[in-house]
Amino acid sequence: MSQHLSEQEIIRRDKLKKLQEAGIDAYPAALYPVTHYSSDIKANFSEENKEAFANVCIAGRIMSINDKGKVFFIKIQDSKGIIQLYVKRDDICPTEDKSFWDNVVKHGLDLGDIIGATGYIFITKTDETSLHTQTLTLLTKSLKPLPVVKRDEEGNVYDEVTDPEFRYRQRYADLIINPNVKETFAKRSKLINTIREFLNEQGALEVDTPVLQAIPGGAAARPFITHHNALDVPFYLRIANELYLKRLIVGGFDWVYEFSRNFRNEGMDRTHNPEFTVLEWYTAYKDYFWMMEITEQLFEKIAIALNGTTEVKVGDNTINFKAPFKRISIFDAVKENTGIDISDKDEAGLREVCKQLHIVVDPKIGKGKLIDEIFGATSEHKYIQPTFIIDYPVEMSPLTKKHRSKAGLVERFELMVNGKELANAYSELNDPIDQRERFEEQLKLMERGDDEAMYIDYDFLRALEYGMPPTSGIGIGIDRLCMMMLNQPSIQDVLLFPQMRPEKLEG
Repeated sequence: MSQHLSEQEIIRRDKLKKLQEAGIDAYPAALYPVTHYSSDIKANFSEENKEAFANVCIAGRIMSINDKGKVFFIKIQDSKGIIQLYVKRDDICPTEDKSFWDNVVKHGLDLGDIIGATGYIFITKTDETSLHTQTLTLLTKSLKPLPVVKRDEEGNVYDEVTDPEFRYRQRYADLIINPNVKETFAKRSKLINTIREFLNEQGALEVDTPVLQAIPGGAAARPFITHHNALDVPFYLRIANELYLKRLIVGGFDWVYEFSRNFRNEGMDRTHNPEFTVLEWYTAYKDYFWMMEITEQLFEKIAIALNGTTEVKVGDNTINFKAPFKRISIFDAVKENTGIDISDKDEAGLREVCKQLHIVVDPKIGKGKLIDEIFGATSEHKYIQPTFIIDYPVEMSPLTKKHRSKAGLVERFELMVNGKELANAYSELNDPIDQRERFEEQLKLMERGDDEAMYIDYDFLRALEYGMPPTSGIGIGIDRLCMMMLNQPSIQDVLLFPQMRPEKLEG
């Protein structure tokens, strides 16, 4: 495939060639001993402690160059911010040989190049904390110009590049030119670490389970299919890790969790990506009432860790994650929002309700999916503040224990926040005979053409026959949780490399 170069790219390659001809390595392999970072210098330097900053070594990417003849003012961006370099020709080249100044500083540098510098920190006449540069090293020559953004005198961006096609496909460049993007992903990491610390303090054990699975179980979703050449059998990328974690509860662990990369061969939009992260945990001798309480504690802790308060701004809404959260059954939620009681409807009755509410549904789906469609179309988006939707009909929940006091229902909840599901939890079904019957009902739906119906996992049924203690489990969508806690409008904004259509490259 040929490479079409812009005029600027041609100029940069010409500069690289001239640097090489001058004997300057534009990509040196030697260790560069960075001692300080921009934000730390700016936060801690003063005239009183300047001796502590007399020997500084920093490195970063050039974001601006101001040529004053024999003096250059260069602003570089490191991993923590931007700082100015004061670069004087006679300091860089104290002898009569000024070739380095001419070849590198004067004619060899471009925006985007990565350089290192040593010297001492001082404050300029314009009151800017800067490095008085004594040595300068070219560490990496940039051959592709960065997109132009507007910055203030401090180097802060005030006019970002917002084109999503560019930002999501070239995330590496997006991170360079839009500093708030890097902050988003730093906070995502902090969110995950907060959850991990919370669970570890509670005594939970983090585990790993297979991504390649012979049977895609644990959720109702269309899987990705691959092939294992050595075994000559099909395999599936996991749609959930639930059934493996439950096997571990059978094996004697009391509380296990996993941050699971899941894959579902479905559509993409601002809240769905075919590859996504889910946290699931399972705890022996607990039920869904306990799970609601521990979930409230966790979400409150996350909000405070990231924002310093339980109140989180999400678009135009302010969400308060202060416990306790509202609880309402799925049937009462539909009735609250439509005035229609669907609790006693059979499949035909539910189809009639769909027709009445102008909800178009697939003729192949069964009673559970119909209820889900009605709730999704009429009610889900109404729950802005954290709300537990509880007590689902058994047809919607093939892995959930039957309700202890309400016939036809199961002990399940979904946590709705800002009109979206953030978590799904059960008192887990541990009756192997009941579980087998539920799987067989799913098989009938699959035979009707429902390509999201669950497969029968006979090994999981065998595990249940050994006996699984009463258990509660939950799945939390980490990407959606990040969207809300970090006030990001789409899932692509919280995924470093979201899935995209193949790029059309000129060949």
